[in-house]
Amino acid sequence: MPVFDYKALDGNNKQRRGLIDADTAREARVKLKREQLYVTDLQERKKRKGGALQLKGITGFETVNKQRSEQVAAVTRQMASLLQAGIPLSDGLRMVIEQSPDKKIESTFRDIREKVTQGMTFGDAVLQHPAYFTDLYSNMVKAGESAGALDKVLARLAEFLQTQARLKNKVGTALIYPMVMIIVGVVVVAILLQFVVPKVTKLIEGRGQELPLPTKILVATSHFLTNYWLLVAVGIILLMIGFQLFINSERGRLAFDRFKLALPVFGDLMRKQSMARFATTLSTLLRSGVPALQAINVTRDVLDNKVLQNALQVVHDQVLEGADISTPMKQSGVFPATVSYMIGVGEQAGNLEEMLERIASSYDEEVDFATQRLTSVLEPLIIVVLATVVAGVVISIVMPLMQLQKF
Repeated sequence: MPVFDYKALDGNNKQRRGLIDADTAREARVKLKREQLYVTDLQERKKRKGGALQLKGITGFETVNKQRSEQVAAVTRQMASLLQAGIPLSDGLRMVIEQSPDKKIESTFRDIREKVTQGMTFGDAVLQHPAYFTDLYSNMVKAGESAGALDKVLARLAEFLQTQARLKNKVGTALIYPMVMIIVGVVVVAILLQFVVPKVTKLIEGRGQELPLPTKILVATSHFLTNYWLLVAVGIILLMIGFQLFINSERGRLAFDRFKLALPVFGDLMRKQSMARFATTLSTLLRSGVPALQAINVTRDVLDNKVLQNALQVVHDQVLEGADISTPMKQSGVFPATVSYMIGVGEQAGNLEEMLERIASSYDEEVDFATQRLTSVLEPLIIVVLATVVAGVVISIVMPLMQLQKF
């Protein structure tokens, strides 16, 4: 559908600008008139090369990123506040469009508002933009619409999105320093091999002196990387492609995720982070009125580990046959015994959502401790490895220089 830039005057003779979707300029003017806006200028927005507008929500060209997640959380909280103030959904969407700081978000909500005014539910409309809104988001919104509590669900959803963002950032932030150390170490070694080693080698070979074994190995490594760097780069790229193809397969992804969980320290952090995400997601869905089976399905897709996803699928299938949630979780051997026990207690007491929130809170704290433990192990380990490598390079350079002084 074409998009038009418009300038108009409102009922108070104030200048208004914005975007509107319409099949024709005439239809755009009619829509604006319904909103008591009198058009002074109307221009169709030009398309990009290839006929694509700035946003491709339905076709899948959008990609999920951190900035969009933060924007969605902020807009969701804004929508919740507007609805709680008694503002109708359509008017709330229009206010979000007018106040949106980002053109893509504006275009997305403009399309959503268009579909809502045409009779589509808000939950179905957001699902048309998968780069911004997940199945979880859509299911919660649909549950809120069905229960007549969309404002409360949106508030809960905004809090959930912000909690998930904080959970993801904890591990990422903790790994920044070790990654910087690795990059600096690689750069230092590369400079030594590229510039220092060749000069020292020429000096020593000019004296006709035989190189020590460590220096020979270093020189051979330097020559190989200098002469065959393109081959090394191609090899690394091929390995990355092969690894990506491997983990994209069902068996490969399962094997790799099982390997990650089995890793010392890091595997423990991964499991705790997944448990926190599982408990937070399931409790949020259940509190929003999403049926248990549907909530388990959506939660399964939120988890980023195939082992846990398969275990949760088994839980779903057994619950479908009449079992409770805790029993198949215990039998899977994947979920910690504490989680299964607390869920069982919550089911018996009729406060499963509250128990899941306690689990989420507990594991959120454990993620902090596990992250600190990971960094406390990684940092000295990386320092030792890099120091060993750099020391080996330096010793290999200094040994022949010391022999030169004897002559």
